[in-house]
This record gives sequence, C-alpha cells and structure tokens, in this order.
Amino acid sequence: MNMRSIIPWGRETAVAATRDMEEPSPFLSLHRQVNRLFDDFFRDFDMPLSRDGWSAHWPSVEVSEDDRNVKVVAELPGLDEKDIDVTLRDGILTLQGEKKRETDGATYSERWHGRFSRAIQLGPEVDPDKVQASFAKGVLTVTLEKRPEAQSKVKRIAVNRAA
Repeated sequence: MNMRSIIPWGRETAVAATRDMEEPSPFLSLHRQVNRLFDDFFRDFDMPLSRDGWSAHWPSVEVSEDDRNVKVVAELPGLDEKDIDVTLRDGILTLQGEKKRETDGATYSERWHGRFSRAIQLGPEVDPDKVQASFAKGVLTVTLEKRPEAQSKVKRIAVNRAA
C-alpha cells in the first residue's frame, strides 16, 4: 500500500519523523490520530471554516412548515434582541447581527465574537405583512404566515394500501 495516499495534507514530516524513530512515541501517535480526526471531520462540511473559525452556516436554524405557517428557529446564545436584525425581502429571510467582545486581554479564548449573517430562502408563499418574531433564552423564533392563495394550493393526497 502506498503510505502517501493515506497521509492527510501537511502531515508528511510527522510520518517521516515517526519512521526514523526506533520506537514511535505514543504521544506523537496520539497527536497524529487526533489531527486526522479533525481533518476528516472538517472535510465533510460544504464550506471551509472562515477566518474567524465559524462556518458560513451559523447560526444553526430549524425550519418547519404546516398548512398555514412557516416557522424558523435560530439558536443565538449570548445575544440580546437588540443585537439581532431580522428582514424579509422577496421571500428571503435574513438574520444578521453582531456579538461584541466581552473580555479584552484574555490569554486564550474559544469564545466567538463578531458579525454574522444567514439568509434562508422561503419562497413567495409567505406573506410579508404577517410575520412575528420573538426572542427568549438565546433562541429566536420567526413565524411567517403563508398567503391565502398558497394555503388553498395545499392538497392532501390520501395514501392507500397496495393490493
């Protein structure tokens, strides 16, 4: 088997160093395995990480629909309602905002701060005059009522058991 084909990019030097050692270090082996785990994990996403470390798919949303409404729920931990801007234009719901830095001078921080924007295509069925938004405990809920024409177009089709 060609070892080069299974080496993730940028790891050739670590493998060469391991081959040169008489007994591979268990710490170096663990380090390589963890690096490979993260490489494989992030390779599965559609878009690479941005320079801030967050994907273009933040905030996480959940979209549900019934005969009368479309409901969008977004998780926005650490934000207040004044930090969020919600707009609807041509059937596209846009969530924008900014999380301000709360600490200056931290030696190390994994806390996220910065601007975000997420656009969700909902289509022309939603009525722009009948939109409600609420924000509680870091969760934004936007309920959009469908136009009457779109509601009447929905037809339930009975599913019968095959003979």
